[in-house]
Amino acid sequence: MVDNVWKLYDKHAAAFDKTRDRSFMERPYLETLANSIASGGCVLDLGCGMGEPIAKYFIDAGYRVTGVDAAPAMLAICRARWPDGGWIEADMRALDLGRRFDAIVAWDSFFHLAASDQRTMFARFAAHAAPGARLLFTSGLAAGEAIGDLFGDTLYHASLDPDEYRALLADAGLRVLRFTPEDPECGGHSVWLAAFDGN
Repeated sequence: MVDNVWKLYDKHAAAFDKTRDRSFMERPYLETLANSIASGGCVLDLGCGMGEPIAKYFIDAGYRVTGVDAAPAMLAICRARWPDGGWIEADMRALDLGRRFDAIVAWDSFFHLAASDQRTMFARFAAHAAPGARLLFTSGLAAGEAIGDLFGDTLYHASLDPDEYRALLADAGLRVLRFTPEDPECGGHSVWLAAFDGN
């Protein structure tokens, strides 16, 4: 089930695009991230989906966005909307772009990975992070698994304990700037913002 999450998003791409919340509750976090990197910098959006509202925000603000998703139908929507964008079909767990970015975003995507895969992702984040880069991602509030629903199909989620996330971030050379558990102003999302202090 966990390895098929992208197939569900691929199957339901049009419906997801139509119903995806565009109230822009993410905006304060995206603004904080944008204000911490150079204007026109490079942003890596992991699990970019159909590109709204997150990739769109950064594109509209003049940042160079590379969007990565495993669902071809989602990327087709991105390419139709932003034909000059950098849209890459790939599994984030095996990502090796050979490039470093000023910011990495994994909003409502990283938490679809199994706990064991989440643990290995921090080295991948670090491998794609320029010195001083920022990492923004969402997680659960406690270690465990949860099953949601995506248009009638079961949708897998997992989380580590916040203390383990802190340890993994530190091991990867990332310093926690902010952790907001179950932010009521952001639909109950638990949000992490970290800075990469390595080389």
